[in-house]
Amino acid sequence: MSETNSGPGRVTRERRGHLFLIGLDRAGKRNAFDSAMLTDLALALGEYERDSEIRCAVIFAHGEHFTAGLDLMELTPKLASGAFKYPDEGIDPWGVSKPRRSKPLVVAVQGTCWTAGIELLLNADIAIAASDARFAHLEVLRGISPSGGSTVRFTQAAGWTNAMRYMLTGEEFNADAALRMRLLTEVVEPGQALARAIEYAERIARAAPLAIKATLQSAFQARDEGDDAALSKLNELLFTLIKSEDVREGVMAMMQKREPVFKGR
Repeated sequence: MSETNSGPGRVTRERRGHLFLIGLDRAGKRNAFDSAMLTDLALALGEYERDSEIRCAVIFAHGEHFTAGLDLMELTPKLASGAFKYPDEGIDPWGVSKPRRSKPLVVAVQGTCWTAGIELLLNADIAIAASDARFAHLEVLRGISPSGGSTVRFTQAAGWTNAMRYMLTGEEFNADAALRMRLLTEVVEPGQALARAIEYAERIARAAPLAIKATLQSAFQARDEGDDAALSKLNELLFTLIKSEDVREGVMAMMQKREPVFKGR
């Protein structure tokens, strides 16, 4: 296990076996995203993407709150001038611009989860929230529109009228409402979100890495290009996987009634 603590407005990184824990680390500002934290989160995801030993990442937050959203006081002049962009070696944490991640992501939420925070969990594969978490899309009350994917993903998950109720008014909603609207996988007791997220990540990390990536690839293709495009590639994905060492290991483990040990080959 190793951990790196970055400076203010950045994220922490911890390798725990095959897991990569990424912590939003600006608790004094309720983890609001300034340009430094946006950059460092993108860099951390790029590191995760390139490290073949890490099989699942968990994004969580230090302190009482997940995030208050974007730090518009710091970001507005940089965005207006075009001075901010994600680093070339990074991955857009919201999956709006390419390249996109190809490996799984779990998010753990507590306290305040506003604006960009909602969009971060909507871009995750599994999202866990504490029962006392609070959510709000406040952009229209600040003069901007959601820019991290909610106009697409929130409407797809919750339905048009449910999503628009919150995106057009800035009204707050709780974790139970987020679960009903399919923004979350599970709601847990306060203080348990990160532990539960890690449980899911560990289960993912025990599965075959090539099969995990192929599953995500197909699902992303269906979302981006439509059902027909994804369906047309299913046999190709299967035929590629069937030749892998992991498939042989999976079959042998099943025959021998033991847990498989996958190598990602």
